[in-house]
Amino acid sequence: MRREVSEVRRFYETPLGCVAARMIAAKLADAWGSTASLDVLGVGYAPPWLETMDTARRALAAMPGGQGAESWPNPRSRTCLVDETGLPFPTGCFDRVLAVHALEEAGDPAALVRELGRVLAPSGRLILVVAHRGGLWARAESTPFGHGRPYTLGQLERLVGEAELDPFARTHALFTPPWSRLAGAADLFETVGGLLAPGLSGVVLLEAVKSTYALRPKAAAVTAADRLSAVLTPQAAGRGAPEPVRMDEAMEAD
Repeated sequence: MRREVSEVRRFYETPLGCVAARMIAAKLADAWGSTASLDVLGVGYAPPWLETMDTARRALAAMPGGQGAESWPNPRSRTCLVDETGLPFPTGCFDRVLAVHALEEAGDPAALVRELGRVLAPSGRLILVVAHRGGLWARAESTPFGHGRPYTLGQLERLVGEAELDPFARTHALFTPPWSRLAGAADLFETVGGLLAPGLSGVVLLEAVKSTYALRPKAAAVTAADRLSAVLTPQAAGRGAPEPVRMDEAMEAD
């Protein structure tokens, strides 16, 4: 059973949650750099990181039905409640997909990763941020990383491989112990831990790429005009997943 969205949000309002968000954001910036003119999807609970991608053309936060959804104050972005194994987006419409607090409590992790791969554009890039099986954060029930199934990098690589995605890069984050009194020393822990004990990280990040040759033979062709055809209306919390609307309609609504 997924944590309620309000519980996850409250964690990221704490000093320890702010440290976790910052450490993961640094790894995402290293991997993706600028997201200017790109369309980005965050699945699970991604607002703390989508907010740092303020140059993106569109940033959508898709929150699983078991978790619940909430709006977040970015006029160029949208939030929606979704079925995690049937995302309401056309095939190949996002340049970047970020999944945080998504896999650990998913009912069918393999189906979720296949959906993430489906909505990813050819040559698009996916990053999975997941609680590390060997780290302390996976044991800290006071944080969202302490619930559900933690993973190893090997397990993540098998999942993305089964979804016909190519593992591209891997890294670790959150070497700071999940104790609020040590939050002030987070930068030191991150530096030392990354050098001396990568196996003790709190989370693992796996980046995968969707190569054009990995597309399924029966996948519908995606034109340049169709790639960005879906965006969701705001204030979807508490209702079922809304129908996707055309991008030009959403821009007029803005």
